[in-house]
Amino acid sequence: MDNHSSRSSSPVKKNGVVLLSSMFLTFALLRAYLHFSPNTDLNVGHYNIHHLFTGLLLIAVGGIPLAIMDSSTRGLKLARWVFGAGLGMALDEWVYLIATDGSNASYLLPVSFWGGVVVIGLALTYTVALMLFGERADQKSS
Repeated sequence: MDNHSSRSSSPVKKNGVVLLSSMFLTFALLRAYLHFSPNTDLNVGHYNIHHLFTGLLLIAVGGIPLAIMDSSTRGLKLARWVFGAGLGMALDEWVYLIATDGSNASYLLPVSFWGGVVVIGLALTYTVALMLFGERADQKSS
């Protein structure tokens, strides 16, 4: 097997692509959905549950198995998708809740959108950087 084909199937690359995809797709789908339906709320009793909080639950559900299970354990790809989706949800809403009054109308403001783009962009960049360093470490060890 040549060096190129072994690199293209490395776990670091596969895992990174899943994480990148799940974070980005969650951010893009949430933004699109809430742009066209801005008054969509998840209320439990008298509490408005922002997607930051739902995202944190998904981060826990996906992240805990990733942190404690052996990398060869089946089902970790799903955990990685869940973790990335939760991270995308939480990061999207982080700037919105800091920089606005938290209303549905504020979610559509430029500061909310561009804040989300910047924070998600930083997370995606960090992921790509770790993928590149992971690939180099894999190449050195083989």
